[in-house]
Amino acid sequence: MNSVNGHIKIFDESEAGLNCNSVPILCWDFHYESINELKTFSSDLKRIKNISHKFKWDISHIDINQRLKDEAVLITDSEQKIIFASEGINKMTGYTEKEILGKYPKMFQGPMTSLSVLKEIKIAIEKQIPFKKTILNYKKNGETYNCTIHGFPVFNLKGNLSHFIAFEKEAA
Repeated sequence: MNSVNGHIKIFDESEAGLNCNSVPILCWDFHYESINELKTFSSDLKRIKNISHKFKWDISHIDINQRLKDEAVLITDSEQKIIFASEGINKMTGYTEKEILGKYPKMFQGPMTSLSVLKEIKIAIEKQIPFKKTILNYKKNGETYNCTIHGFPVFNLKGNLSHFIAFEKEAA
């Protein structure tokens, strides 16, 4: 295999007796992107598992592995302060985790956010029950998007409320 001017030749045409063309390397970009996504997923999953272990959660009923692949994940403490955001939040909202840690999910709301849906979410949180709602949220740049939120209260092994975890994705 030879490399010439950014192209790869699998074999030397003169040796094989064939007339071959070289092609530019394009697949490395796709490979690099896939590796980065896998590293991000792995890092996010490890951090969620560390939080789960630290606070002694029973989250066996939540398929975090699969959901983390397709959805952004937010974890708040029992007072709704954000303590974790997966990389998916950055892709969906434009905010980095550092920008939202210690803040409240209301930072994604704005003038056109439905007050009735917010009230329904608030009631579910107060009752400590799972909910699934779609709400109009705002990105860092001010654009709006419909966000489907599937929120769960998370209890420790003693049965006490510990945190909330929300799986979010842009609604079609």
